[in-house]
Amino acid sequence: MLAALTAFAITSAARLITGARALWLGCTPQPVQRLYFANHSSHGDFVLLWASLPAPLRQRTRPVAGADYWAKPGLRDFVIRKVFNGVLIDRQQSEPHDNPLQPVLDALAAGDSLIFFPEGTRNLTDEPLLPFKSGLFHLAAGNPSIELVPVWIANLNRVMPKGRALPLPLLCTLSFGEPLHLDAAEGKHAFLERARQALLNLAPKEA
Repeated sequence: MLAALTAFAITSAARLITGARALWLGCTPQPVQRLYFANHSSHGDFVLLWASLPAPLRQRTRPVAGADYWAKPGLRDFVIRKVFNGVLIDRQQSEPHDNPLQPVLDALAAGDSLIFFPEGTRNLTDEPLLPFKSGLFHLAAGNPSIELVPVWIANLNRVMPKGRALPLPLLCTLSFGEPLHLDAAEGKHAFLERARQALLNLAPKEA
């Protein structure tokens, strides 16, 4: 009950502060298994994306997050594990034989949809999008039936800029693009570039 109430409070606050709009440009919100991959500039990205989904989809959609940041005793751990049922990955593991994506593969095998950030870390540069890590390719190759949906999150990094105590009243939009699949003869580099460009194509054009 506490987790459900916390989820409602967080998602309601996120939508109220950002005025978030979901633009389903290349697909519609259907109850099919998907991996939503998005740009990443704020710790609030997955919250806003999760909150923008219809309630039935939220119930089976889990954010993928770094254990080094979220798996801390206290509020963070409660939020990621109990409120959002997040999939935690170890980005700093030292054992070379361990697959850091195994928790993600297990979640997909269980039928869950996921929120994934292929840049691997927050983009704090002036570039619109960092190069993608190889994880998205491996997940696509191992799960050919799952829809990979690009989602561009616009303006969230400007709503709460670093060093500001109160949010700015800026409208956030989440643009959902056309689902992708890995082509049979497509290599890693070509696929990652295609996926990256599909995400960039959703970014608002500068006036």
